[in-house]
Amino acid sequence: RIISPGNLPTELVHSSKAADAIPHEVQSAASYYEYVLGIVPDNIMRPFFEGNILSVLLIAVAVGIALAKMPDTDNKRTLMSGLSGLQDLVSKLIHWLIHALPLGILAFAAQLSAEVSTGVVVSSIGKYVAVILGGNVLQFFVVLPLFLVARGLNPIKVMRAMTPAVLMALFTKSSAATLPVTIQSAEERLGVDSKVARFVLPICTTINMNGCAAFIFVTSLFVMQNGGVDLSLTTMIVWLFISVIAAIGNAGVPMGCYFLTLSLMSGIGAPIAILGIILPVFTVLDMIETAENVWSDSCVAAMTDHDLKRG
Repeated sequence: RIISPGNLPTELVHSSKAADAIPHEVQSAASYYEYVLGIVPDNIMRPFFEGNILSVLLIAVAVGIALAKMPDTDNKRTLMSGLSGLQDLVSKLIHWLIHALPLGILAFAAQLSAEVSTGVVVSSIGKYVAVILGGNVLQFFVVLPLFLVARGLNPIKVMRAMTPAVLMALFTKSSAATLPVTIQSAEERLGVDSKVARFVLPICTTINMNGCAAFIFVTSLFVMQNGGVDLSLTTMIVWLFISVIAAIGNAGVPMGCYFLTLSLMSGIGAPIAILGIILPVFTVLDMIETAENVWSDSCVAAMTDHDLKRG
């Protein structure tokens, strides 16, 4: 509300035919209550076909709990081995996609340059980017250091020790790929106990997605604003919780937040063509968000180790 980025030109917002593929009943959802009820699937395969990311997350949580409760038998080990192999397959596909992505970004950038005839797009996107970068910078240099100071830790010392991990996250755009370096830096440079580092950091890599949550929240509001949604305080609070919960299930891979936001927006019938306009600048946002995520993970590991040693 304070920054209030302007809306993009109507013809640019609706330039994609992707919105036409969204089921009509989803576009005309009467309330958030119906949307929340729609998260619970009545068919286990439907969320995968419709791209309903929250329903997929709900299924994943249920399957994970069931696997944890299963007795350690040959059947469970076979199932876990199959899931591990499936994860390797998906990682390989994502690896190929990342290599082909620069061509797509170049095409989007060229199309955007050809379509921008006024300063409306630049001004609106510029304010949007400024909000995301400002939020990450504020958390990186103010919020997280204050948490460290409150625990009696020196933020400069922690940052100096974790710099290799933060820099690798910046250039790889993957907190999962950075995890070995994060653990090594925490143990060898920061002096975190090995048991603490190897327990806390993998968990944080999965659920501690501060930068991703900020991106989902700001982007969702920006897209909905261009879709004509009234951004009341209640709406923003609801989407704040949705963003945090969705970010917990985000994969620590490049562009994970982007595809997650795309799924959420398509699920409510928002003009997802805007995400194509955002794509050329997302690489920079993804780099900074990933670095912020790893820095946050490092702070959690440092504070946990400090509290355990002091206790």
